[in-house]
Amino acid sequence: MSTKKITKVSGGEDTPQKPSFVPTAEAKGKAVQLRLIAAFVWVLAIAAEIGAILVLLKSAKPIVTSTWVWMIAFIVVDLILVVIGSLLWKKANRLDPASKKDKVRFFLQNQLGVIIAVIAFLPLIVLVFTNKDLDGKQKGILGGIAVIALVIAGLMSADFNPPSVEEYSQQTSRIEELTGSNSIYWTKSGTRYHIDEDCSHINTKRTEEIFNGTVAQARALKNITELCKTCENKAEKAKGLTNEKVETGG
Repeated sequence: MSTKKITKVSGGEDTPQKPSFVPTAEAKGKAVQLRLIAAFVWVLAIAAEIGAILVLLKSAKPIVTSTWVWMIAFIVVDLILVVIGSLLWKKANRLDPASKKDKVRFFLQNQLGVIIAVIAFLPLIVLVFTNKDLDGKQKGILGGIAVIALVIAGLMSADFNPPSVEEYSQQTSRIEELTGSNSIYWTKSGTRYHIDEDCSHINTKRTEEIFNGTVAQARALKNITELCKTCENKAEKAKGLTNEKVETGG
């Protein structure tokens, strides 16, 4: 046996791979259903745009009041349908998120609502501003309404904090690291999820109901993305005390 000093160099061990988040069959099935409904609603939105275009093209010259009313009605319906479809699509993405590793798919899946909004309004806007039968004032009013509708639809369709497989995996691992299980708590109006059901931020006189589930469920149902700092600090201290007792034989 060697009598020389042996110094172990850290960093050579194989780093265990944390399991990636996989949606449940129920969540995946519901996501598919929501995406199909969203697609159907978007088709109706584009149909409303086509309706507005046909009204403009087939209207008598000069443009009469009834034409204005019909066009504005079609634009409003178009806006409502685009937003409804986008909200359904974003909810489906929270149930079955994409991976950041595939950047193209990740972008398309999470920002598809914005693309649909552009398709549902831009052709109409171009037609209004290039129509020779409309004077400057008419173009300004109709075009302005359509542009405002496009901006509203785009903002409400965009996902500024898109979910991802990596985010779900990281958050789930963190909860399991602190508690040993993927179990958290949240309220109907809360903006953070909690580890402790007795946390002072969640268990108050105003609280009527506390929900218990997984990280993915909190994101899918309430779009809650952050862990309560009070719960996290408390869990870290408890975990530190436990480790200290083990090390000292306590």
